[in-house]
Parts: sequence; C-alpha cells; structure tokens
Amino acid sequence: MISVQRSDDRFTGGDEATGIESLHAFSFGAFYDPDNLRFGAMLACNEERLAPGAGFDEHPHSHTEIVTWVAEGELTHRDSTGHTTVVRAGDLQHLSAAAGVRHVERNDGDGPLTFLQMWLAPLEPGGEPAYTIVPGIADSTPYALPAAGAMLNVRRLAAGERAAVPDATRVYVHVVAGRVRIGDEDLAPGDAARITGEQGLELVAADAAEVLIWELSA
Repeated sequence: MISVQRSDDRFTGGDEATGIESLHAFSFGAFYDPDNLRFGAMLACNEERLAPGAGFDEHPHSHTEIVTWVAEGELTHRDSTGHTTVVRAGDLQHLSAAAGVRHVERNDGDGPLTFLQMWLAPLEPGGEPAYTIVPGIADSTPYALPAAGAMLNVRRLAAGERAAVPDATRVYVHVVAGRVRIGDEDLAPGDAARITGEQGLELVAADAAEVLIWELSA
C-alpha cells in the first residue's frame, strides 16, 4: 500500500511574527489527529523555515531520536551536552535525546534557513544523550539508527534516473526537492509517501531531485 500526503495537507504551525514557519506531517503540538500519530518508529517530520535571526530557544527533549537535514542555509545548534555546531545544507545531524537533553536551534546567518527534522521513537527508553554530525553526506550512503530500528537513505537523482525503494516492512519517503514518481504516484517537493507491504518499487526522477528514504522495522 502507498499512502501519499501532499505538501499542502500538512498542518501549519510556528509563529510568523517571530520568523518561524513550521509544516507538520504528523500530529504535533496544538495539532492532534488520532489517525496520524506515527508511522512505525516515525513520530514527526517537520519542515522548519527560519528567517535570519529567528529560532527556537532552549527547550528539552527525552526518549527521542532526532535527525535533522538542512535543505537551505545554516542551522546553529547548541545543546546541554556541550556541542555547538553549524549544520549546513547537505549535512545530517543526529541528536539522541535519551533520558534528557536541552538544545537551541537558530538561524544566525544572513539568508533563509530551511531544514527537515524527523523524530523517531527509540526501541528502549533512557540512556545517555549522544550527538553525531555527518558533513556533506554522500548520495546513496545509508545512515543507520539502530536505537530506533531504522535506516535513512539519501538519494540525489538526475532527470530520468531511477533508484530502488528498499523492501522494508515500512518505508517513509519525503521529497526535499524536484519531482519523482513511485508506482502510480507523482510526488512534488514536500510530498511524502508511506509505504507498507510493497516490494520492487522504484523512484523515477522527473527532474533533478533530492529524496530522503526511511527504512522502518516492524
């Protein structure tokens, strides 16, 4: 089964007055939909757009694996474990909140910032917080999240190029840029597909595209 969520169907949050626009693919914050709480380990897939100088003040997280993908601009990150980094377009950031961590996320640059933040439920609660950053992750290089039983694949495709969709129990596909086709479904930027029980699927790029593909265990 392939269930498609269009970009325009995401819940809009954030605070325009402070330069924050948030687009939520799952129930999040003030938005609650009992039929859209999670997909496998995936709890949230938020597209955040921050104007220069805007950001999220220090706030806590726990028992969550937080993966951030910067699509445009530079994200300044600081956390209570002592990490201070600038995450740039094409970089992958992974914060394992474990028993508890606090962090700050800001756009300290001069231009717009757009990033995708994905929250996954760990298989086991607790533990010590951990932080990882992978600068300029290469195409087709998987990033494993064993704590959540998940694997992230980054695919950058030229027009007409094809890529296999993993034959996992569940697969979550998010189009960052460009247009692709999966089976009979055409996906544009911001669109996502939740795939269950399918095998032998392919992505076909209509034009240059960047796609994030999550393999999620049962």
